[in-house]
Amino acid sequence: MYAIVRAGGRQEKVATGDVLTVDKLAGEVGSTVTFPALLVVDGDDVVSASADLARYEVTAEILGAVKGPKINIMHYRNKTGYKRRMGHRQPYTEVKITGIKAGK
Repeated sequence: MYAIVRAGGRQEKVATGDVLTVDKLAGEVGSTVTFPALLVVDGDDVVSASADLARYEVTAEILGAVKGPKINIMHYRNKTGYKRRMGHRQPYTEVKITGIKAGK
């Protein structure tokens, strides 16, 4: 069984036990978060109707905060002596999918 969920502005394909990196979430390590399901596939049965998807719940446990790769930014203007160097590392949260359940 797997589901397509919306996590941090992107859509991710997840199954129980998967570890994925999403945009930074507010919460403690070990706390539980839920993601809205956009599509659920259980064997040959595919659920995509919004009324049916409201029953499904995808839960995940927060494993910790991680950072993305460093992006180097260089600003330079020719013949003026102007140059600036900056860097950026995007904060992410690592989560482990604990269950895809049909509730209600």
